[in-house]
Amino acid sequence: MRDSVLITGAGMGLGLETALYLAQQGFKVYASVPDLSQQDRVDAEAAERGVGLRVLQLDVTNQASIEAAVDALITESGGIYGLVNNAGLGLRGFFEDLSEEEIRQLFDVNVFGTMAVTRAVLPYMRRARRGRIVIISSAAGRIAEMTISAYCASKFALEGFGEALAQEVMPFGLYVSLIEPGLVMTSHFTVSRGRAKAAMDPHSPYYGWFVQHEKMVDDLLRTNRATPTDTAKAVHRALRAKRPRLRYVVGTGAKLFISLRRHLPGELFERVYFAQVIRRVIRPRVPAKGLS
Repeated sequence: MRDSVLITGAGMGLGLETALYLAQQGFKVYASVPDLSQQDRVDAEAAERGVGLRVLQLDVTNQASIEAAVDALITESGGIYGLVNNAGLGLRGFFEDLSEEEIRQLFDVNVFGTMAVTRAVLPYMRRARRGRIVIISSAAGRIAEMTISAYCASKFALEGFGEALAQEVMPFGLYVSLIEPGLVMTSHFTVSRGRAKAAMDPHSPYYGWFVQHEKMVDDLLRTNRATPTDTAKAVHRALRAKRPRLRYVVGTGAKLFISLRRHLPGELFERVYFAQVIRRVIRPRVPAKGLS
């Protein structure tokens, strides 16, 4: 019998690529989407890759939806081996431009949604004394950056949650892994960029800096070689390794900067890295003319 894996937020981006890749590797994949309007895209991509997977409706902010999806999976498969917590939102903008509503929605999905789905599957894994919980975090959960303060806060929260949960469930034979991609060109940076409403207001005192930072991110994305498949492969390693690592960093740039922060004295790293980012945003050589 193939191991069953539930993936949240599998309608696009990293979630969709991970669902397709795991299906290619022989897993019985349950690709969950918050809205079944995304099912046609998932089915079409699966047909193009020549793989089969099951699409479920699962809104990580709705407890009834979570329970229905998990119940359907357990009824069909008899158990669950892996959970990939991928569902997440972005929120870009200087903190003062972020509304309370935007921040709460971000945490409802990124943090509380991850916790809710994890809570729903844990009893089945614990009783089977076998299972893997994978959390898609971010390099931004290890190194914070301006214009994504709330997003970084949500990913830092996931890092703490995953690290503590790993200790709690290991005695039952369960493993938790955090996947930490750097910049990867996906729908996260196109159709669902997540710019805060007020960040787009030219009257904001931060608007010029925000435009410049967005341009800097776009420039980095154009030269970045990390792909969604790299993240999918890291998830696969976490699911299949005999003793998976707690953290998997994805992308050369992310590995470099996280390694520098680990080995350089804190104040030196902050003085060099943070100061460089601030200088490029606040005093750019060529003034930014608009958002791409």
